[in-house]
Amino acid sequence: MSDNDTHQQPASQIRRRFLQAAGVAGLVLGKSASAQTTPPDHLAPRPSPQPIRPLPEGRRPFGYAIVGLGKYAINQILPAFGECQHARLAGLVSGDPQKARKVASAYGVPEKNIYSYDNFDDIRNNPEIDAVYIILPNALHADFAVRAFRAGKHVMCEKPMATSVGDCQRMIDAARRASKQLMIGYRCHFDPITQRAIQTIRAGKLGKLRAVTTENTDVLSIDDPSGQWRVKRSLSGGGSLMDLGIYGVNGARYLLNEEPIEVSAIRAESTNPVFHEVEDIISWTFRYRSGALAHGNSSFTAAATSRFGIQAEKLSGMLNPATGYYNNRFETVAGEETHILSDPMFQIPALNQFSAQLDHLPDVLGSGKPSLATGEEGMQDIRLIQAIYQSAATRRPVSTDWGDWRRKA
Repeated sequence: MSDNDTHQQPASQIRRRFLQAAGVAGLVLGKSASAQTTPPDHLAPRPSPQPIRPLPEGRRPFGYAIVGLGKYAINQILPAFGECQHARLAGLVSGDPQKARKVASAYGVPEKNIYSYDNFDDIRNNPEIDAVYIILPNALHADFAVRAFRAGKHVMCEKPMATSVGDCQRMIDAARRASKQLMIGYRCHFDPITQRAIQTIRAGKLGKLRAVTTENTDVLSIDDPSGQWRVKRSLSGGGSLMDLGIYGVNGARYLLNEEPIEVSAIRAESTNPVFHEVEDIISWTFRYRSGALAHGNSSFTAAATSRFGIQAEKLSGMLNPATGYYNNRFETVAGEETHILSDPMFQIPALNQFSAQLDHLPDVLGSGKPSLATGEEGMQDIRLIQAIYQSAATRRPVSTDWGDWRRKA
């Protein structure tokens, strides 16, 4: 599909695709999907700012419009603006006018900065909005990113970046044409415990890494509208691998600091009709040129787990939780001696992976320093995920020896 074809697709169809898919998923279990358009009874209170990253003198806060007002946006991203020093909430984009007005009232967003999916392109005329943060079902990321770039705005896009490598490339190309920044929402790249774990590994304190094991599971609630689109391939692009396993795919990359040259994968068959279109359980093994291995698994029907195991020549290590919203922990073990790094829950800097992510985009634009979460980074994860699916489908190893992924875009 060309960019022009995408632009001409009525935005109202996007909303219908979302709701229709949710409705079908709900009917599978005999549930109503009407809750999709029901505004929440409670919104998180507007937090007080904290002086984490002082705003450079003379620079106004960077304005974001949040595209999509689901649970993640309302419960994590919107409250995080209270801790931002470079960024502020400037606009909202939603298919639910009632919810949008309620959120706008809670966060002091003027009504003129509320947009629907249909009039989204009008943000080009709003100088208060510098960027959009796309938090929509995966299959909608590329179209909205292209529209945002056409409107002259920078883009932060929630992961997974898109549902195909082609859509990832389309987003990267649109950013280049517009001379705008594209950033992917890899919040773990900004988690202080993850950063300190990476620093410890890079400093050689564990010795040469030999194996990494990543486990990301959670029980998907199909009664929740946010779970309904995740089992529709047309919207999600896949199941637990796209939603949870991507943490392990990306995590193995930043822990080993190396790209895999081959993957082998297997998908467990499910008799649950909910998983007719997408996978529940899937496991994979990456092989590396250095001789290291990384094994990962994800599931939508196992109790919540977020754990990265690290086996190295000198020490073993564990991130558990590895990718949580709060209170991640990193421990290293040598014989009977254990060292633990953690941040107190609900205290800075434990909370600031969200605000640090939001502040990173304007910081990159203002300083010219490299982004920690580029579109190319997002596309490499999608390439690897597609290779995992291919290996699981063919039951054969698949080569991922593509050379430098930074040159693939």
